[in-house]
Amino acid sequence: MVRRVAVIGAGAGGLVSVKCCLDERLEPTCFESSQDIGGVWRYTDSTDSRGVSVYRSVITNTSKEMSCFSDFPFPEGFPSYLPHSLVLEYLRMYSRHFDLLRHVRFQTTVLSVRKRPDFTSSGQWEVVTETEGVRESHIFDAVMVCTGHYQEPYLPLASFPGIESRFKGQRLHSREYRDVQAFRGKRVLVVGIGNTGGDLSVELSRVAAKVFLSTRSNTWVISRVSDHGFPFDMVSTTRFNHLLEWLLPSALARRIRFRKFNSWFNHTNYGLASSKSSKFKMIINEELPFCLLSGTVVLKPNVKEFTESSAVFEDGTTEENIDVVLFATGYNFSFPFLEESVRSAIDDNHSLYNCVFPPQLEKPTLAIIGLIQLTGSIMAGSEMQARWVTGVFAGWNKLPPPSRMMAEVVKRKSPVKRNPHERENLKMSFISYMDKIAACAGVKPSVLRLLLTDPQLALAIFFGPCSPYQYRLAGRGRWSGARAAILTQWQRTLQPLRTRVLGDSSSSSSGWCWMCLLALPAALTAAFLFSKYPQPGWSPWARPQL
Repeated sequence: MVRRVAVIGAGAGGLVSVKCCLDERLEPTCFESSQDIGGVWRYTDSTDSRGVSVYRSVITNTSKEMSCFSDFPFPEGFPSYLPHSLVLEYLRMYSRHFDLLRHVRFQTTVLSVRKRPDFTSSGQWEVVTETEGVRESHIFDAVMVCTGHYQEPYLPLASFPGIESRFKGQRLHSREYRDVQAFRGKRVLVVGIGNTGGDLSVELSRVAAKVFLSTRSNTWVISRVSDHGFPFDMVSTTRFNHLLEWLLPSALARRIRFRKFNSWFNHTNYGLASSKSSKFKMIINEELPFCLLSGTVVLKPNVKEFTESSAVFEDGTTEENIDVVLFATGYNFSFPFLEESVRSAIDDNHSLYNCVFPPQLEKPTLAIIGLIQLTGSIMAGSEMQARWVTGVFAGWNKLPPPSRMMAEVVKRKSPVKRNPHERENLKMSFISYMDKIAACAGVKPSVLRLLLTDPQLALAIFFGPCSPYQYRLAGRGRWSGARAAILTQWQRTLQPLRTRVLGDSSSSSSGWCWMCLLALPAALTAAFLFSKYPQPGWSPWARPQL
């Protein structure tokens, strides 16, 4: 019987894990190596600490309604897309509301997590920690690792001949970047076109003499601002779109998706992506197309080699007088505190059952929270994982036998170890993954049942955003405010924009009612098909499997 649970890390994943433990009447102790909560969302000017921090200008890529914890909406006055300071403030509010901080031990580093000698029968772990030089040993019934995947910078210097032996300029990883001041007037080469590479290229272009952005990937650039000014993820991440893309032939769905992306600007003209390519990635960036159009950022292919002051690219071109090379090449995850037998078996999240449980353990008392790449919010995904895991610990949720879990892991696992760049391209569909874990936890909403009992709510969750509140409508942890939160999410989205009220105050409620009536037959048919054939499909955010 699990009672005492060690939670490692007090970032977003660690805090929600503590809260879920309390919901299941477990006894969590959270160990945080720093002096405060927040993890990567706690901005610091220092680059000396081992922890990873966001850069000063970062803005969330997912909107507040799609990123919140499922029983605690962001304040109505917060903007849809948030700077790091407001995300941290939200985590502080969440901690105060659910009284989580009394379970956190700050400035306490976890040195080791090892199986007890009787692990095969007890499932217990010995956790050794250090606080101000004093070591302490603890016995826990279960462990939740919430250190995330932004841990060790991935710096593939061996892939760039000359960068170490010949190049005389400065080189650094994006982990060391805080703001633009050190780059004023310099010629900067950014390597990697993920979300971070795109953001930093745009920001640097305002002060640098020139910015070059090197990529080897086909990349589609999308804006946070969708049609009619609504947040992109709220418009695109819906159960209706999810089902539609599953029903359509993959070639047709891909053609529709690429046409939609090209309706903003032609990606082939900009050298970013071709609709004929089956391998691609997507990034969020509103300003990059204009920077490319204005020449403040110049797109380049992969770097072939470096000389003393130049970068030679694979197309034969050379850019001279490069002052700084900034690698936006992602991160490796590591769990140095786990014993070798457990650590060595975790190559990536596909080594884990449902990206959470190491399947080889005799007892399922170790869970990895937040080691996921989703097409939506990782905060929401981490909460769903934590709800499922604590339900397993408490005995409410059951896991398959280890042999079945191992078989599923082997089936999904790539035979080749992937680097962070390749893992970025393997993001899982937000709705598919959330529904899968929700089904395991017994909290997946039933659209068909709701159509019979609450048609307005059913239509809102089928045609509207697949926001986290949907997973509080039924099952353990049901929240009485979930229905109201779903039906008012658009009001909370628009409220921060009501800073200048115009004369036209016409209500859209009548239009919503008409839409509900017209959509009812389609929703009934779609819900029946989805319940009859529940295979996961593509979302507009999804990447192809490589």
